[in-house]
Amino acid sequence: MIRPVLDHPWLTLDLGREMRVISWAPHRGGIVTARHILWREVRNADLREDFDVFAWLGEECRDRGVEQAVVMLTSRKIATFTVAQAEVDGVQAQAVATVGLSNAERAGPHDGQNPIKHKNWGTINIAVILEYGLSDIGLIEAQSIASAARTAAILESGAMAKAGPATGTGTDCNTVAALDGTDAFCGLHTAQGKAVAAAVYAAVRQGADQWILETGGKPYDFG
Repeated sequence: MIRPVLDHPWLTLDLGREMRVISWAPHRGGIVTARHILWREVRNADLREDFDVFAWLGEECRDRGVEQAVVMLTSRKIATFTVAQAEVDGVQAQAVATVGLSNAERAGPHDGQNPIKHKNWGTINIAVILEYGLSDIGLIEAQSIASAARTAAILESGAMAKAGPATGTGTDCNTVAALDGTDAFCGLHTAQGKAVAAAVYAAVRQGADQWILETGGKPYDFG
C-alpha cells in the first residue's frame, strides 16, 4: 500500500514511479505522466471570487518543488483522509479520499433557479492508483468508474442536497493513475474496473460517514 504523507497543508502520494494520470485537477489536469499526486488544503478566505487560483497554486507548487505533480485543492481538513484497497483476480487498486459535503449537490433535474452561492466549500477529492496497464482510452473509462463509485457511496451515505439525495459536491475532483499499457477496457465487468470501483466506494463511503458523524450532516465554517 502507498502511504499518504501528511505535511499540513499538503497531503502527498508518491506513486513510486511515473504513471499515466487522468484528472481535472487545477494543477496538471488532463492526461499526463506523473509520479506524485497531492492535495493542498485551503480556507474560505483563500478563495476570493477575483482570486486567480491557478496562478497561486502553480506558485505554491513551484515553492514546494512539485511542479510536475498532479495537485488538487480542498477545504476539507486533509487530516481526515481515508484509504481503501481492493484486489480482484490479482488486479490491485487503492483509493485515497478527502470527503467534505458542505456544498453537496445532486446530478439531475433542478428547479431552474440560479445556483446556490455556498458559504462553505467542502469537496470530494479522490486519488486512485491502479496496478494495471491501461491505454488512454482505458484510463478514461477508469475515470468514469471512479465517478460512478463515488456517486454510489454518497447516495448510500444518506447525504442530502437541496434538490434531494446528494450525488457529490459542486467541486469534486477525481484523479486516476494507472500503469502505462495497451488495454482499452476498464468497465465494471473487468477485474480492473471492479477493483477501482470497490476501492473508491470504500474510501468515499468511509469519508462521507465520517463527515456526517463529525458535522451532524450540516455545513460548518471552514474559516
